[in-house]
Amino acid sequence: MINQEEISEIEKTAQELLLKMTITDLEIKVTFEKNGDESSVVEDIILVNINLLRDPQFLIGKDGQTLFDLQKVLRAILNRKIKKSFYLKLDINDYQKQKIEYLKKTAKLLADEVALNRESKSFPPMPAYERRIIHEELAGRQDVIVKSDGEGNERRITISAT
Repeated sequence: MINQEEISEIEKTAQELLLKMTITDLEIKVTFEKNGDESSVVEDIILVNINLLRDPQFLIGKDGQTLFDLQKVLRAILNRKIKKSFYLKLDINDYQKQKIEYLKKTAKLLADEVALNRESKSFPPMPAYERRIIHEELAGRQDVIVKSDGEGNERRITISAT
């Protein structure tokens, strides 16, 4: 379990990394939650929320790619400093949170349309974590079939009527 000292170290490390990138007008909040997946070896989920006062898109990048890469760098640095098993989620100006809400809402709307019209619909290609959100959102539906098609960067979700 992550303690308060380690949370402070995570916050300090995130701040130092951003300062080295010459990003100064920001607020950082670090929280953690227990992982609900009992089969996972990772016990804690560290949430690092950064609020940028100017130009958040710079650190988010196209389709969140810069944010994802920054998360990987911060995770690598923290794994050396904190010798515990944890998962890191980085969010900038609630981009990830809003993206998840958008994906869930869009998945429901598209599934409703497919169930009503009986015509298959496909999402544009998207990363694995976004496809997983859609699969999880529609997992309980009996009126549609959700599957991933394609290879590599062209992998997409298709929703079909049952």
